[in-house]
Amino acid sequence: MDRNKSEQSWESQASYYPVEENDIPSENVGDGKGGGFKSGLFLGMALTLAVALAVVGTLFGTGVVQVAGRTEVTNNVMTDAVMQKLNNLIGEIGRYYYEDVNTEDLVTGIYKGLFEGLGDPYSEYYTKQEYEDIMIDANANYYGIGAALLQDKNTMQVTISKVYDGSGAQTAGLMEGDEIIQVEDIVSVSVELADLVQNIRGEEGTTVHITVLREGETEYREFDVKRGEINIPTVESKLLEGDVGYIQVLEFATSTSKDFVKEIESLSAQGMKYMIVDLRGNGGGVLTACQEMLDAVLPEGVVVYTEDKNGVRVDYTSDAEHFMDIPMAVLIDGHTASASEIFAGAIRDYDYGTLIGTKTFGKGIVQSVRSLPDGSAYKMTVSKYFTPNGDNIHGTGIEPDIELEYEYTGDEDEEYDELKDNQIQKAIEVLRGEAE
Repeated sequence: MDRNKSEQSWESQASYYPVEENDIPSENVGDGKGGGFKSGLFLGMALTLAVALAVVGTLFGTGVVQVAGRTEVTNNVMTDAVMQKLNNLIGEIGRYYYEDVNTEDLVTGIYKGLFEGLGDPYSEYYTKQEYEDIMIDANANYYGIGAALLQDKNTMQVTISKVYDGSGAQTAGLMEGDEIIQVEDIVSVSVELADLVQNIRGEEGTTVHITVLREGETEYREFDVKRGEINIPTVESKLLEGDVGYIQVLEFATSTSKDFVKEIESLSAQGMKYMIVDLRGNGGGVLTACQEMLDAVLPEGVVVYTEDKNGVRVDYTSDAEHFMDIPMAVLIDGHTASASEIFAGAIRDYDYGTLIGTKTFGKGIVQSVRSLPDGSAYKMTVSKYFTPNGDNIHGTGIEPDIELEYEYTGDEDEEYDELKDNQIQKAIEVLRGEAE
């Protein structure tokens, strides 16, 4: 089990926020397709403005609207002055921008700009393709080659960080540490990782040509890799020292709770007497998956609750049917965020385990992802969440019961050994001490 697998990649990454996917009624905005402005300036302007009016006016026009059973008066954003200025700016782009302009890109920019105006890094508009990618990540399955990728932000170098068992990547001979030079005719360092991944994924049974440079070699290697259905493992486990169950939760996808329960059952059958849950590097994910996991561990009660700006509270609970009664430790660090913090916070408030590591990230707000009829979607922060004892940890994080910086005592060049991880060692020490 690789400690470094907690690093996120585009092929394996789930969303970094609790999400609830909901379809909501909305006017159909169309696809916004059209040519450049050079040969059709006013047509492009009319199209852009029509779409802007259809959506922006619908969302922000003055009037009375019903929101979750409440009546609210919205602000008048699309005033005549705003529309006139937008009209003028589009005209300026058409007249003076040095290249042809795609109206679809401009329309997308309008939608994205609305959410950027909130000043909230967690709220944004998704195109149809972007939304499909988000859902792939949330569901933890897709058609691809089965390799997790990392990109260096400075050099743009793309490296394979993980090859999944039974995948096309493994069959073709790709290895962890391989630097991806080219995908088909696309030079990897010339594009963002998200765009590169779009060219790696594709229809089941098709192949993609990938050129790599293997560590320690100077000659490129070329592979034709077959695409297939990839189900990304989000939970992995191992029995340590004969009776210590170690469960690493990499992310909270829709399938994670079922996998978590399966791993608990498997470890219990092997004689687990103590349990370590590793949430280090876990940036969060689907809120309901976290709730279901806590339901398998905690006794009856509220495990987390949310409140929106109007004070409307929603409780997420655990029932009395299943709970665990063994010593437990939870490993956390500065990259433990969102749904991971919900899990850690509930364990802390129920006094059901010992938190070991360093202070968590501190994301105590919830986003909702909602789809639109044209296939696009938006993500928006809709509420704060609170631990069972009423603690909102946004901006502050969760302090561990035992603060301990990570240190690996083994050889870094050899395969990772959990028993040489000082935080796991401390967890085992604490758990055995509680049993004495």
